[in-house]
Formats: sequence, C-alpha cells, structure tokens
Amino acid sequence: MIRVALAALMALICALPARAIDITDVTSPGGIRAWLVEAHDLPFTALEIRFRGGASLDAPGKRGAINLMTATLEEGAGPMDSQGFAEAREALAAQFGFDVGDDTLNISAQILTENRDKAVDLLREALINPHFDQVSVDRVRGQVLSIIASDAQDPNAIAGQTFRAQAYGNHPYGSSLNGTVDSVKALTRDDMFDAKARVMARDRLVVSAVGDITAEQLGVLLDHLLGDLPATGAPMPPRADLHLTGGVSVVDYDTPQSVVIFGQQGLAMDDPDFFAAYVLNQILGEGGFASRLMNEVREKRGLTYGIYTYLVPKDLAETWQGSFASANEKVAEAIDVTRAEWARAANGQVTDTELSEAKTYLTGAYPLRFDGNDQIAGILAGMQLNGMPIDYINTRNAQVEAVTKADVARVAKRLLDADALRFVVVGRPEGVKSDAP
Repeated sequence: MIRVALAALMALICALPARAIDITDVTSPGGIRAWLVEAHDLPFTALEIRFRGGASLDAPGKRGAINLMTATLEEGAGPMDSQGFAEAREALAAQFGFDVGDDTLNISAQILTENRDKAVDLLREALINPHFDQVSVDRVRGQVLSIIASDAQDPNAIAGQTFRAQAYGNHPYGSSLNGTVDSVKALTRDDMFDAKARVMARDRLVVSAVGDITAEQLGVLLDHLLGDLPATGAPMPPRADLHLTGGVSVVDYDTPQSVVIFGQQGLAMDDPDFFAAYVLNQILGEGGFASRLMNEVREKRGLTYGIYTYLVPKDLAETWQGSFASANEKVAEAIDVTRAEWARAANGQVTDTELSEAKTYLTGAYPLRFDGNDQIAGILAGMQLNGMPIDYINTRNAQVEAVTKADVARVAKRLLDADALRFVVVGRPEGVKSDAP
C-alpha cells in the first residue's frame, strides 16, 4: 500500500509546473558539501550521491570490478541478507538506485519524509557495511557475463566498443566497464571490497538533495550517511590521449544492415566555445528532422532512417560523435554524404533561420528537464561534477541565446575536420574498404 502511495506521489511531482530553482550550498558539521533545493510542498526528498572516477578506477587486471561491486552493493548489508534488505526497503517505500559509468559511480535515493531516518539508516548499511557474500557476488557475476555475451552479438555494442578502443587505446575509456569474460570470472569477494575502497571515498564525493528537508537536517543526514566512508580513494586516472585518425574501420558481421559510429576530437564543457559548438551540433545533427545530416542523408537520399550527432565531453577526453544504420549497399554513399556535410559545416556558415531555430529549441526544451525532485537532484549533481557555478540554471539559456553566427563560424573552423573523421562500420558494407587492422 505504501509503495502505491509513493508511486502516486511521484506522478504528482512530475505533473507539477516548473518552479524557480533556489540552490543553497550546504556544508555539514563534518565538512561534507552538498547543493540543496528545499521544496516542502510534498513530503518527499530526492538524494543524489556521486563519486568521481567511476569504473575508470578499476585496479590493473581487475576490469569490471567496480561495475560488479556496484551491482552487488544492496545484495545484503549490515544485519540483513539480500532478501531482508529488499524487504526493508519495500516496507519504507524507499527507492535506491546504484549505477556506474566511466566517470562516476551514482547512487540515487527517493525517500518519504516520515520514513527518512530509517531509510537513511538502511542506505547507510549498503554504503558502509555491504556483505559482498559469495553467493550474491556469483549471482550478479552471472548477470554481468550474460550482458557481455549479449554485447558480443549486438552490432551496436560491437561498434561502440570498437570505436572506444580505437579512440582511447589502453586508457580505461578504451574498454568496456563490464570487463571481459576472463577478467570478470577471475574477480573475488576481496576484489569487491578493494573496488569499493578505490572509488567510494569522501575526496571525490558530490551530493545534491531536493525536497522536504532543511539545510540543518541535510547536514546531519550527510554526516551520518557518508561520514564513515574512507577519506581518500585510488588516484584518479590520467587524461586519455585521443588516437582517432581519419578513415574507416570495418568489423565483419553477418547482417543486412550495417551500424556506423563516427567521430573526431571534441571540446570540454568549460571551453569558451562550448555553447557555440552546442548550437552548431544542433544544426548539424542533433536537431532531428531539422538537422542538416538528417535532411541530406535521410530525406533527400533515403540512406538511413536516422542519423544523429552528439558532443561527448567526458572528464578525461572529449569527442564529437555521430551514428546511423544503413543497408549494406547504401553505407558507402551515406559515409560520403556525411563527410561532405561535415566539410560544409566546417566553413562555419549557418543561416539566420538555422541559428534561430536551434536556439529556440535548446532554450525551450531546457525547462522540461526540471519535472521532478529526482531529475533536479541529478542536474545539480551533474553541475557540480562539471564545475558549473551554482547559478548556472539561471544563466544557461542566456548563454545559448548569446551565441552568434560569428561564434558558430569560429568553433566550426576550429574543430570540424572531415578528413579527421573515423568511421567504424559493423556489418558487410558494399564498396567500403577498411584501413584499420
């Protein structure tokens, strides 16, 4: 019954109109910082906890350890086994999420005010006292191995992994955070405790909270929940050298339709030209049917159902990527048209209409992201991770609006290079030769 009540509450939150976002920078008595948005209209709080480094902090020879550890965190903790932990969470109508990416380990919690203390106690057990018992580790290991096996037969996953390997080489970004069959099979229970200590430490911690909680209450909560984590974790990885060169890599796969990922050097989010690149990307390939690539590759020639581009500013490397799928007999032409459009965009010339429509979409869509406490908490955590100022939400659209045609021309000429595009093709494309081993 209480689970139904929380579901109804979440639906109501998502239906609320956008409100002004007033962010408070909170420091707990123990020195843990967080960003807080107080919203006392509903008895509910969303909490986001993120640890910098993520799966990139895997120990040498232990690829996949942090991913396996993260997936096993709530499989028994403190005095509870896996089933007992799940039942306790259910009884409190609390929602916990544990996830890891290349750059961060993410923990999300949605908690009713009336159960806040008990829910925080329960989450604390998972963060401080997980069991990592052998039965649970082996069960989750089996799930990870199943994902690895599935990815080995998925053209999209193959294309992504091939592109990452070529882009980043031996850097952690160059391999799957799931690990390999051999590396995951070799992981032990002790590796889980080591993986946790490497990444879940206070020196790389980012926290945000949104909802029915005051700054004083949040400070006490933070110290109780996170104060007993290790002070420091493993050293952060170095920046990744980008090894991409222009050309085509073909991975043979028996399918009538090839999957294509392409990309080149990008730029960081704190680069002065980032917003100009963001607008240009909307014009070039992110803008759906309004984008140049969609118009040229799909609408005019029918070479694909969809083609998209996206900026990928990771913590330790930056790329500008795109993707599409095409029938084997059409891939060669689709690659040629994409290169040509990339080259045309590199001259930096955009029309007044293109610029206006791109900015209208980007500014109009932004408020729609703030449709619930958990979404706002996630945005606040991301802002902190990316080093954005606390007033970024209020200034972001103005920075988009300030982009001029001259700004777009500058970033296009600076970055876009059709000859530097690396295309990874998974399939059996006709008339496409691979220049990579």
